[in-house]
Amino acid sequence: MLETLDLTIRFGGHVAVDAVSCRFEPGTLTAIVGPNGAGKTTYFNLISGQLPASAGRVRLDGEDITTLPAPLRTRRGIGRAFQLTQLFPNLSVLENVRLAVQARCGGGLELFRVWLDRKAWLDEAADLARQVALGDKLDQPAAALPHGDQRKLEVAVLMALDPKVYMFDEPTAGMSVDDVPVILDLIRALKARRDRTILLVEHKMDVVRELSDRIIVLHNGRLVADGEPAAVIASPVVQQAYLGMAADEEEAAA
Repeated sequence: MLETLDLTIRFGGHVAVDAVSCRFEPGTLTAIVGPNGAGKTTYFNLISGQLPASAGRVRLDGEDITTLPAPLRTRRGIGRAFQLTQLFPNLSVLENVRLAVQARCGGGLELFRVWLDRKAWLDEAADLARQVALGDKLDQPAAALPHGDQRKLEVAVLMALDPKVYMFDEPTAGMSVDDVPVILDLIRALKARRDRTILLVEHKMDVVRELSDRIIVLHNGRLVADGEPAAVIASPVVQQAYLGMAADEEEAAA
């Protein structure tokens, strides 16, 4: 279980995330939506440890992890995919995923163990790469991949870590129409396991409607709505804050 309690960050006089309290249960997918600048990615950064909170707390399975840096939060089970890919550009697809598998398994610098376990790590890495439709690009450097394939590779790396909490920040942004279903199918499969907490920042409302069990809405850094997708999307505060001019234009056209 992941929980934020009055989580806040200030940049000078600007409050980017304002006392957001939320609880996220295992087996659920929560979509976090809101207009540009609402604080969605900043909220993600506070949860995953990329930014230090000005106030409030982050708890995972009852443990206060507010002061832990991002690498230690990852070890505790928080996995994050970013809007901009975070890969080893000069390493191959297979090696990027293999390093994540090795990190999860605790493979350090003990050379004899690394030698014995390497084949198992490589086999698992290759299988994960195939799951994201990169099985034919195992030897290609990450930097040589098109943007859509880099996004798929980052998801494979995240899956290799097998975290308790999966955090996807616009996972399909910049992807071709043909690539999007691969990522959505993987998220559906993770959700179907019912043993992981999934957080999703996404602008595509059709994706949000289909995948989410719950939607929370941020606006100017504040939590303004929280509930089942149909009810939240239909609420006046969301129509104004999130859909904004688009909703007004649809009404005028009607």
